[in-house]
Amino acid sequence: MENISTTTLSLILVALIVLSGFFSSSETGMMSLNRYRLKNLAKKGNKGALLTQKLLARPDRLIGLILIGNNFVNILAASIATVICVRIWGDLGIAIATLGLTIVILIFAEVTPKTLAALHPEKIAYPASFILTPLYKVCFIFVWGLNAVTNGLLKLVGVNVEHGQNDNLNSDELKIIVSDAGALIPKRHQNMLLSVLDLEKVTVEDIMIPRNEVTGVDLELPIDEVISQMRNAVHTRLPVYRDEIDNVEGFLHSRQIIKLLAYDDEDLTKELILEAITPVYFIPEGTPLNTQLLNFQRKKLRIGLVVDEYGDILGLATLEDILEEIVGEFTTDFADTSKDIQKEKDGSIIIDGSATIRDINRSLDWTLPTDGPKTLNGLILEYIEAIPQAGTGMRLSGYPMEILQVKSNMIKSVRVWPELHADQTLDIA
Repeated sequence: MENISTTTLSLILVALIVLSGFFSSSETGMMSLNRYRLKNLAKKGNKGALLTQKLLARPDRLIGLILIGNNFVNILAASIATVICVRIWGDLGIAIATLGLTIVILIFAEVTPKTLAALHPEKIAYPASFILTPLYKVCFIFVWGLNAVTNGLLKLVGVNVEHGQNDNLNSDELKIIVSDAGALIPKRHQNMLLSVLDLEKVTVEDIMIPRNEVTGVDLELPIDEVISQMRNAVHTRLPVYRDEIDNVEGFLHSRQIIKLLAYDDEDLTKELILEAITPVYFIPEGTPLNTQLLNFQRKKLRIGLVVDEYGDILGLATLEDILEEIVGEFTTDFADTSKDIQKEKDGSIIIDGSATIRDINRSLDWTLPTDGPKTLNGLILEYIEAIPQAGTGMRLSGYPMEILQVKSNMIKSVRVWPELHADQTLDIA
């Protein structure tokens, strides 16, 4: 360096600092990339994304390449800075070069470029891949040697760099990605995606119609009453049973009901009804909704009866009930149309005791606990641990409630004042 002028050395020093900033920003940019956006761009044929994806396939080699380049230019820059400062200040120049170059590298080659790369990783990483790719090929032998030593040291402590990269996401991580999508995904679509991911946590008991609310055709009744039940049916499919739902014979579709009602009343027999029914499909209790949705699809069915471990029927579940867990209620305002939830003029809400907790939460945007009883009646009884009397007041999950009617050891109706909601769990008055 004795024959090189100070001006030339200064220009070389500036170039080395720029190179150091390039390596620093490349490292941060590469490591800060959204891997799923990178995969998407690579599938679309983006050249920068394709090169970057290849480099990131072995992050140990990429880091080795960047550090080799960064350390080389930093050491060379330190040597040149020392020569320049010694020429100007003599022996004092060594200390000045050390302090001055440390500050310059921190500001212009570390903090500033790394911050920029962290904020805009794609703008840094993709262009850098066009330089790092050929540089990797030139320096392959040095990178390979460095990685051989470092990977050997890591294996001594039980770390295998070959299997360290894992881009798989679990359902909770997917939920965070969907929730953080913001305006990129409409709010309604976000809710639907989150509902799909939650299906595995919800069982058929959470969405079924309880057995005491199941309506059907009782063949033990006189034929004229059976005909009346079919004429007054409001559902597409009706269970046909004898005396009680546990003695179910099958399901009767509305299309078959129309054909049967075309007969004269005196010609319609119970035998004809039995010939028109379809077999019963039973669903074991505890079946997750995602599993049951696939079962319905596989068996080409839309309805089934939920049974417990003893074979007793607990309720009825339909494909529509599962779909409503994903897309929401098919009515415009469930709270206004549901017979179980009625808004009063004074601001209070009267809720049927048999209303399910999930329907209440979804309809009124509440947060009643869903990990225990399935209905409001069951939730209140669990907390009180006794059969209450009409007029009993309480605060359940922060909502002031008054029990209006109790019949047959069941809470039939409850009045709630949502505007007085407080952030409490339970305070029985």
